[in-house]
Amino acid sequence: MLTISGLMASYGHSQVLFGLDLHVGEGEMVTLLGRNGMGKTTAIRTLMGLLAARGGRIEFRGEDITGRAPERVARLGIGLVPEGRQIFPSLTVRENLVATAANRAGHRAPWTVERIGELFPRLTERASQMAATLSGGEQQMLAIGRALMTNPALLVLDEATEGLAPLIRAEIWACIGRLRREGQSILIVDKNLAALRRLADRHVVIEKGRTVWSGDGPALDAAPEVARRYLGLGE
Repeated sequence: MLTISGLMASYGHSQVLFGLDLHVGEGEMVTLLGRNGMGKTTAIRTLMGLLAARGGRIEFRGEDITGRAPERVARLGIGLVPEGRQIFPSLTVRENLVATAANRAGHRAPWTVERIGELFPRLTERASQMAATLSGGEQQMLAIGRALMTNPALLVLDEATEGLAPLIRAEIWACIGRLRREGQSILIVDKNLAALRRLADRHVVIEKGRTVWSGDGPALDAAPEVARRYLGLGE
């Protein structure tokens, strides 16, 4: 579904990505792992067209989308849950959801406000509430719901549970697990390695903007030095 090859990106004269490689297959959940400042969010921003690629190639369903504008990337079927949520604060919960609603792929059972409410009952309870008044966890649920309302072929989550209370994190992980079981393709950035190991099909580890390791869960379990060296775990 998604193939990123030799991706390079910079902020001005400061290069961040130096040749990132990863791929996500149909129905797969793939993680992008690395310490803070290693280029994970930059990779997501470049994929979504929010930052210009300086080299390399991004293919989505066999089509070169390198350098496409963000709205064109979204129309192709990539839904983003951005770091920091970035919900529309002056709109209600329901307005946030319907603002992005689209079923361009013609899914027989598209995501609707009602289905999002089944996934996150709190959003149904707060449907008429202004988004700015939600808790951080509720805003994250709304950000996920808003992305799902685009009926994406690929769902991209950047820092899916960062800064959330344990109970809210558990609810988010349960949601992600359900989406994975239903066949949703997912690319995810998060620091909760235990949850990611339990749910994901494959892992991609980056260091200073380069892919340094990739493999499935058993391979990661069998290589504790990877977590120790590149993720700062077990030190």
